[in-house]
Amino acid sequence: MPVSLRPLIALLLLVVLGSSAGAQTHASAPLRVGIAGLTHTHVHGLLGRAQRGDLVIVGIAEPNRELAERFTKQHGLSMKLVYNSLEEMLTKTKPQAVTAFGSIYEHLGVVQACAPRGIHVMVEKPLAVSLDHARQMEALARKHHIHLLTNYETTWYGSNQRAYQLVNQEHAIGDIRKVVVHDGHQGPKEIGVNQEFLSWLTDPVQNGGGALVDFGCYGADLMTWLMHGERPLAVTAITQHLKPEVYPKVDDDATIVLTYPKAQAIIQASWNWPYARKDMEVYGQTGAVFALDRDHLRIRRSEQQPAEELTVPAPPAPYDDPFAYLAAVVKGEVQENVLSSLPTNMVVVEILDAACQSAKEGRTVTLKP
Repeated sequence: MPVSLRPLIALLLLVVLGSSAGAQTHASAPLRVGIAGLTHTHVHGLLGRAQRGDLVIVGIAEPNRELAERFTKQHGLSMKLVYNSLEEMLTKTKPQAVTAFGSIYEHLGVVQACAPRGIHVMVEKPLAVSLDHARQMEALARKHHIHLLTNYETTWYGSNQRAYQLVNQEHAIGDIRKVVVHDGHQGPKEIGVNQEFLSWLTDPVQNGGGALVDFGCYGADLMTWLMHGERPLAVTAITQHLKPEVYPKVDDDATIVLTYPKAQAIIQASWNWPYARKDMEVYGQTGAVFALDRDHLRIRRSEQQPAEELTVPAPPAPYDDPFAYLAAVVKGEVQENVLSSLPTNMVVVEILDAACQSAKEGRTVTLKP
């Protein structure tokens, strides 16, 4: 190589490598996230994770200044992040995505504000307070081409992921015949949730119901996933007020039965369990799989075989954390998880809507084709 060309080639290499490095830096830049509301205490999971580096909180919309001061102080954040309205926060901070941590009723307003701006949205479970709200949210998301995700704690359980693999990929227990899901705890007041959360969680308008909505959504989500998005033929639900003196306006106990052509799901949602639980039993033609908690699984492949106890690892990143997952989806690094996707959660809200109707009218509700 002529000596005179070496400086030129070196310069070209620097330009190319510099451009490549710049592109990598841009691709890995933290996602700009806004928070809509602080009254849902699951927000602590986001406020306390700045050290992970995959996202940055650019603004918080919360009119309750005392609540905002309490939470920002707890997590070492500045009150300069806090705005009195969602519109102001969106205009001044321009987030790429917004996480909704207000009441379920408020989810629609968040999507109405964000979708026309092209801002992606993740809401806490369930997607919407009613099927009417869900359909409006779906139309906005599709029109403006945004991701509209629903976060469930159980999405990130290694046990549920392994159970799905055993049932639907390895066919370890034959076709699904019955699924029983238990979700809930002793009750929101009993476990000491803060007043801002309790006030809307026990409001039939802001929450859409009580235990039926709060915990019934988990089973509806998991069953829709296990059934590859299939809608049930019919929904039957019974609700009770076992503690009317504590929860006078909403149910505190619910059982939902979903009927499919060759399977059935029983969803037991309660604010009356003696301890917190989120577990699932899947029965097939030949065996059963139990997801006992986040990390533990029991499988019995047939009547002749003894049960196996398994400890399963957490799913790999970013599927181990809802906010890492949100950042990866918005950046285009991963596809949407079925459990959090809009199509799945439209079915979930349809099930919850039918369950509320069934409990109110005392009859089985047949879903329209």
